[in-house]
Amino acid sequence: MIAKQRYWNPVLETLPLERIRALQLEKFKRIFQWTYDRSKFHRSLYDKAGITPGDIRSLEDVREVPTVEKSMMREIQRKEPFPYGDALCVPLEEVSEYRQTSGTTGQPVYQADTWQDWEWWSECWAYILWAQGYRPSDRVFIPFGYNVFVAFWAGHYAAEKIGAEVVPGGVLDTQARILKIQELKATAMMATPTYVLGMADTARNKLGIDPVSLTINKITCAGEPGASIPSTKKRMEEAWGAKVYDHAGATEIGAWCFECEEQPGGLHVNEAFFLVEIVDTDTGEFIEEPGRRGKMIITALDRQAQPCVRFDSKDIIEWDPNPCPCGRTFRLIKGGVVGRADDITKVKGVLLSPSAIEEVVRGIDGLGDEFEVIVDKVGDIDRISLKVEIMPGQEAKRPAIEARLKDQLRLKTNLGYNLEFHDYGSLPRYEVKAKRFKDLRKNH
Repeated sequence: MIAKQRYWNPVLETLPLERIRALQLEKFKRIFQWTYDRSKFHRSLYDKAGITPGDIRSLEDVREVPTVEKSMMREIQRKEPFPYGDALCVPLEEVSEYRQTSGTTGQPVYQADTWQDWEWWSECWAYILWAQGYRPSDRVFIPFGYNVFVAFWAGHYAAEKIGAEVVPGGVLDTQARILKIQELKATAMMATPTYVLGMADTARNKLGIDPVSLTINKITCAGEPGASIPSTKKRMEEAWGAKVYDHAGATEIGAWCFECEEQPGGLHVNEAFFLVEIVDTDTGEFIEEPGRRGKMIITALDRQAQPCVRFDSKDIIEWDPNPCPCGRTFRLIKGGVVGRADDITKVKGVLLSPSAIEEVVRGIDGLGDEFEVIVDKVGDIDRISLKVEIMPGQEAKRPAIEARLKDQLRLKTNLGYNLEFHDYGSLPRYEVKAKRFKDLRKNH
């Protein structure tokens, strides 16, 4: 029997804080030197800022390194070396993996990885899966349309890496995927929260199968904040009779944080592979203390082909003051990723996060899983409309549901809404990233 590679290093995950910081500093120095020497794009950025690798002597010095935004990566791509442009740090012959961002916030960014980078990706994911209870005895079904978007590609390879059996459900439709789960008695799966709920709905209403009767006992989510939103997590867990775990990652960053089996109400930053900083969205002030939200600046400490050094992710997060009962010393992000700076907008002078609306809708009995938010203007006045679906058999309770919905929205978001009730099944369904929030004011 061939011995399997060791994939989990408890020494790293339980290092004292000062040892973790020392490791991150050494790794940052290494990746910064690599990027400075090999990326024309980054070298130009650093030269303009007057910073060199020799200037990095502490983690405080890291803060002087200029940040990179997605828009900057879009500007340099489709140039030589085609299609990646001046951020590529290796010869094209060493690029073995192509991925691109989903494009939900604009023109996709192309991402190059060497085979070493791809091994790094799967290693990051192996940490996620092991922390969530995946073991070699699991049969993991992946209901993901395999394509150029990274999504669960690395999750697939990580499941293989830890010795689990993988069943790829790429070209199957939703009903066929459910039947395959039933046929093979799969024990775990990975999907977006939207699709997890959509599969449960299809199983019940089109196949007459109660998802709880299937053998899925754990589900890993990504792509949306839903699995860290208590009401959405509860809906998924009740629908499948399974534990639902969150994780966060991005094509240009990697899989940087994960929820563990303790489900502590937050996500561990994988601090062995990433350096996460939080800054105030308005002032740029660095936030060290728990309890203050800001946007994440992140460095992937080991990714080489197209490095991610101090990338402004726009993800809104905050540090959790409490350690996790699991024993890992990797810090926790309280409540996971609560939104994106791009998505948090002012409506009638009030800061609004779409995840707050999701928490309300998914927490009210009688409403379906899908909803849609539209912000526009009537004259010079902001207007916000919320479309929801009422569950079959709940029509008589609509006045009570509407009253509760209005009260909870006012309580959780400080806004009043133009509510629209639609028949169950009439709003759009999504398989990957949902597009439920539409701000039409920019076209006004």
